[in-house]
Amino acid sequence: MKTVIDKFRDFNRYYTRILGLLDDHLLNSPYSLVEARILYEIHQQGPVSASQILSEVNMDKGYLSKVLKQFAKSRLISKQRSGEDARVSLISLTAKGLKSFHALNAASHEQIEQLISNLNKQQQHQLIAHMEGIRKLLSVPAPPKDS
Repeated sequence: MKTVIDKFRDFNRYYTRILGLLDDHLLNSPYSLVEARILYEIHQQGPVSASQILSEVNMDKGYLSKVLKQFAKSRLISKQRSGEDARVSLISLTAKGLKSFHALNAASHEQIEQLISNLNKQQQHQLIAHMEGIRKLLSVPAPPKDS
């Protein structure tokens, strides 16, 4: 008999497979899932500092630095010193970066649209309600442990 953990892990494998999250290149783009997420965060928050990105994606600082250097070399991002703190660089998407982001965003939108296209409106709302339920359940802080 499968445990709750086994079933949870089964669902994670299913979800990552249907979305292609483990593919080398997300949505037939030149970017990995992590790189696409970093582009997303820069777009959503930009101009943004590397530390702000780190707080959102919870990843290794060295890996983020490597990705940002790669993005700068590819001219996807630009950096400028913060007016408030000269030690901080603020990162923004360039025109090329915006084009890449919008292509990824459109491909992601299309992928989800295809996934839910066989569901009627009621089923789509039910799916979203379940997703929100998962988020709510997993966001509840753990009860304090007895000392």
